[in-house]
Amino acid sequence: MMSIRAVGLGAPMRQATLSRALARSPVVLAKRNVQTESQPPSAAIDILNKQRLRRPTSPHMTIYQWQMTWIPSIVHRMTGGALSGLLYGFSLAYLVAPGTFDSAHIVEFVAGLPDVVKYAGKAFFAAPLLFHSFNGVRHLSWDMIKFMNVKGMYQTGYTVLAATAIGTVGLVLM
Repeated sequence: MMSIRAVGLGAPMRQATLSRALARSPVVLAKRNVQTESQPPSAAIDILNKQRLRRPTSPHMTIYQWQMTWIPSIVHRMTGGALSGLLYGFSLAYLVAPGTFDSAHIVEFVAGLPDVVKYAGKAFFAAPLLFHSFNGVRHLSWDMIKFMNVKGMYQTGYTVLAATAIGTVGLVLM
């Protein structure tokens, strides 16, 4: 018994011995009387809606402080969806009307626009593309277990924003 106490197995050994003794004795379950009533199947939706109204409301995003760790992640998803939607939209438009959406007609259309519209259009397309690209590199660095502390995440977040701003200005001025 001394060796069992030295290792610290005294209590588990007692529990195992008692559980064997309890396993041999009959177990008596207490009966509870529960009143039930029959409901039509259509009442299930009403009951579920009443239960949902009594549930507590989870806090909304507006109570949280905006952080460099989750805002770029949300924007990364939005820019990815917008860029892929733009690609699919242009591809479908080209399939439907290849004569209207070929390169010559697009260049001719853009050449006729005022300069302010051209620069705004370039910024409108360049900023999401560059942000998504640079933030994708940031995510790849996380996959390689780089910058996986709070300081590194904030540094890379601000680096992505700065690179996006500089790259957007550079592409707009081309």
